Amino acid sequence: MNIFIINEYIKRITKEDIKKFAIKNKIELTEKEIDIIYQYIKTRYKEFINGNSLKILEEIKKEVSPNTYNKIISLYNQYKGYLN
Repeated sequence: MNIFIINEYIKRITKEDIKKFAIKNKIELTEKEIDIIYQYIKTRYKEFINGNSLKILEEIKKEVSPNTYNKIISLYNQYKGYLN
């Protein structure tokens, strides 16, 4: 995975992008959950990519609804192969 491409994408990602992704994947997010996810993406993505994903997912679990967390885990499992 090209870290340069990821860096550039993260710089440009907006809360609206998160909303659109959630809608496309049939995930209902509250505004608070969008804010939380956005903040984690903007500030912790390098740590997530570099192998600390489970710790970050556990932190997120405490901040979002169980349904949202289950959707995040499902997406993580679907795409984690791309992290390596």
